[in-house]
Amino acid sequence: MREGIHPEYVESRVICSCGNTFTTRSTKPELHVELCNKCHPFFTGQQKFVDTGGRVQRFADKFGNAATAMLEKEAAEKETRRKAAQEAAVRLKAERDAKAAEKASKAAKYEVATAVENGEASADGVEASRGEVEQDQAE
Repeated sequence: MREGIHPEYVESRVICSCGNTFTTRSTKPELHVELCNKCHPFFTGQQKFVDTGGRVQRFADKFGNAATAMLEKEAAEKETRRKAAQEAAVRLKAERDAKAAEKASKAAKYEVATAVENGEASADGVEASRGEVEQDQAE
């Protein structure tokens, strides 16, 4: 070893936050630690929350609420998609009903025209039939 470049290696006192103290050797005469062999969960077998309001809390503040917000956003999008699908189904049903009514109207007009041609109905009867068809369409 070169002379004069190394720090002095002295006996040092270690003080834990739980109150335990012990002696070891270090370059500093006194050390303060948060965990020791008397209070560390590995040695004691007990669960202890080590980080009180430190990194874990900061992480939860930064990203914990983001997870909740993301779930709420996904639920809102799902609800929007459900409503859109429901509206599309109503729109399709209305279109089908309109086509069915149009088809029924054409069929009724065809039947009336056929009956007039065959002489089965008079012109007055045709007018009455048309009125009935129009009432059926309105309903």
